Amino acid sequence: MAAGADASGPAFSPLYQQIKTLMTRSLQAGVWRPGEAIPSETELAARFKVSQGTVRKAIDELATDNLLVRRQGKGTFVATHAEAKVQFRFLRLTPDDGTSGPMQRRFIDCRRLRAPARVARALRLRTGDPTLQVRRLLFFRGNPVVLDDIWLPANEFKGLTAQRLGEYGGPMYGLFESEFGVRMIRAEEQIRAVAADAATAELLQIRPGAPLLSVERLAMTYGDRPVELRRGLYNTATHYYRNELS
Repeated sequence: MAAGADASGPAFSPLYQQIKTLMTRSLQAGVWRPGEAIPSETELAARFKVSQGTVRKAIDELATDNLLVRRQGKGTFVATHAEAKVQFRFLRLTPDDGTSGPMQRRFIDCRRLRAPARVARALRLRTGDPTLQVRRLLFFRGNPVVLDDIWLPANEFKGLTAQRLGEYGGPMYGLFESEFGVRMIRAEEQIRAVAADAATAELLQIRPGAPLLSVERLAMTYGDRPVELRRGLYNTATHYYRNELS
């Protein structure tokens, strides 16, 4: 068994999976922080007392999981939401004309509320536990295209306000990562068609009853622990939802 493994680890998994688990624990503990280089494969092989090939295979999987990023000639780095190419990894809305560019945003509210039963269940909280509800609009070329309702466990995001969100120039997940130590690793989404109610129609500047795409996302951090429930209402009149399957 690799050095540092214990009885709670995957004792019967392949060796590279054990190394992957140990490295993930280091990422979760903040030993290697977002944007920083991790030790070389040679150093890690010596630390874990395994071959360099075993370490390489573990790193390959962590890179596939978007936890690490390889940079030719520079080494391997901890992935970060501040990096331009991953800022919009979780936003799949694309203009019909194929043009790209950042979306503008306006935060409507950030309130501390007791968790409704549905939200508590999704975030593995108790009903009534404190949560933060964030509402925001995303604009493309000055036109509102997304209305987001976001629920967060309040204890993990102490001090988060609409003002702080509005002042932060980078991606929202970048703020969560840098100031609250919460990194979004992966997400599950449920998508359905809905009709805009009057309040939503006013915010998105469309007619009541207009078709919208409802995208409900549950985002997880290390260990598949849910830390964000988000419902986005997408106006797809001039945009489409894009996904890549492999």
